[in-house]
Amino acid sequence: MEAIRHKLALLPDLPGCYLMKNKNGTIIYVGKAKILKNRVRSYFTGSHDGKTQRLVSEIRDFEYIVTGSNMEALILECNLIKTHSPRYNVLLKDDKTYPYIKITNEPHPRLEVTRKILKDKAKYFGPYPNAYAAQQTKKLLDRMYPLRKCNVMPKEVCLYYHMGQCLAPCVKEVPQQTYDEMIQEIVSFLNGGHEEIKQELQRKMEEAAEELYFERAKELRDQIRSIDALMEKQKITMNDARNRDVFGFAVDKGWMCVQILYVRQGKMIERHASVFPFYGEAYGDFLSYVTQYYSDNPALPQEILLPDRKSGQQEEQTEEQVEEQVSEASDEGGELLDAESGAAALQNWLNVKTLVPKRGLKRQMTQMAVENARVALDEKFRLIERDVERTSRAAENLGVALGLTELSRIEAFDNSNIQGTNPVSAMVVFIDGKPAKKEYRKYKVRTVQGPDDVETMREVVRRRYERVLKEDLLLPDLIVMDGGKGQMAAAKDVLENELGLFIPVCGLVKDTKHKTAQLIIGDPPEPVNLARDSQEFYLLQRIQDEVHRFAISFHREQRAKSMVVSQLDAIPGVGEKRRKLLLKHFGSLKKIKEASIEDFRPLSIGDKLAQTIIDSLRDEEPE
Repeated sequence: MEAIRHKLALLPDLPGCYLMKNKNGTIIYVGKAKILKNRVRSYFTGSHDGKTQRLVSEIRDFEYIVTGSNMEALILECNLIKTHSPRYNVLLKDDKTYPYIKITNEPHPRLEVTRKILKDKAKYFGPYPNAYAAQQTKKLLDRMYPLRKCNVMPKEVCLYYHMGQCLAPCVKEVPQQTYDEMIQEIVSFLNGGHEEIKQELQRKMEEAAEELYFERAKELRDQIRSIDALMEKQKITMNDARNRDVFGFAVDKGWMCVQILYVRQGKMIERHASVFPFYGEAYGDFLSYVTQYYSDNPALPQEILLPDRKSGQQEEQTEEQVEEQVSEASDEGGELLDAESGAAALQNWLNVKTLVPKRGLKRQMTQMAVENARVALDEKFRLIERDVERTSRAAENLGVALGLTELSRIEAFDNSNIQGTNPVSAMVVFIDGKPAKKEYRKYKVRTVQGPDDVETMREVVRRRYERVLKEDLLLPDLIVMDGGKGQMAAAKDVLENELGLFIPVCGLVKDTKHKTAQLIIGDPPEPVNLARDSQEFYLLQRIQDEVHRFAISFHREQRAKSMVVSQLDAIPGVGEKRRKLLLKHFGSLKKIKEASIEDFRPLSIGDKLAQTIIDSLRDEEPE
């Protein structure tokens, strides 16, 4: 804190970005500010809410970069977030996850759905909220416009030509004007000009019918119906025909939802929602999301509509409370909290008209986006509550089925070895039907030689519950063995006859496909009838899958270590002491292989032995 206080005194009264670091020097948060001095100081003075306290508790150092304007701060923050991916920043999903429709820039252009944005002079349209929407649109356009379909030009005409969906540039000369006219119509369609395309198709259909080309007329009619089906989801219509992206956001319980409504040619055709935790100031993080969204988006609209700062706050907040927050944040040199200055910065950067509407239909649209965001956030919390209720009820019902008065804490065990090598065991803990990962434990088997699951279970249960008694830890309500009668008997013998513990023990038996088949309990063990589609059975499956996964991952880790040890031990002149020294210095076998002879000298290893180590390891490397 002493070092931080000295740095705080040197902060300038200028706009810029700041980078918060943890004890390892890792950047954990990037922010922007109108006045760096006020904003950065605010983290280390006064009280904060829980999520901000969590961020502040990890800060051990910071850096800052001065910018010339708010716009530069906004763009710099976006680039720094993309570069460092700080854990406490709003991180937009990779742009490649958004599907686009692309018209390729080739002598014979093609239509394709892509997630990669390249600087190849192609035309991109989107982003679409999901791949299905993009594929359905492309499928319709493929039927309407006979552009080339093949990735590689074939030597003869293909089926698409015979279906009337390709001009066959592989064998025919296609005039550039033909392509230009088709691409112009496709661009118009993808930009929302569906009505004009429909009218043209209607005219062609009527002409075909008059000339008695009924099959062609039917095909055109089907295309018109496809357009109607595609456009059926329209929610709202504007008086003009501009392309707009309308944003709204909502925050609650430390989470934010951003909704984007895509308006094309004045008609709302699609929407996209993102839900994520946030740790900074709500409106600042919302603007950060918008900036990241457009940083690599080639399909810019003609206009962007943003909500004001008050719109996305929790409904229970009064207008006075929000105004007070804005005032406090402004005093601290807030992170572009003013909606108008944020919109102006985006407009200058993107060269796209960006507004924060105060009234009228545009205001209604941003409020519609905000309301959709609020509904999506509420739905998320209700789903979480429902899931918690369902899992806790499953644990209660399982307890009833087993005749237990209470079933809150379950501890499950599984062994893992391959042909008796590196035997290990693992324990997982479920509390009220949910995994408690901090309480998982791994065990290296000490006394058992070879693949003996029963004796391994005996050793591990003894070690676990001796420690539970010694350290006065919580006892489980039920112990689950990933195995049958043998493992159950071994566990009960150790618990009752050696430790004096009377804890119910059950076994999970698998079928030939290694899936949970049956629960057994009692003495002698008897099957418990549970419906295969019940939540109780599903809970048992989760427990068995989790303990098996945990045991297998630990076994692989130990086996990898033993392979490293055996490879080093096989080298003449390398004993246990040198092996440990080498692994501690280099960190891994791979780095030892890649090292030069000079890298071994700090370890007092001569050049000759160093060369022997390198040669031996590289000789064993698979081709």
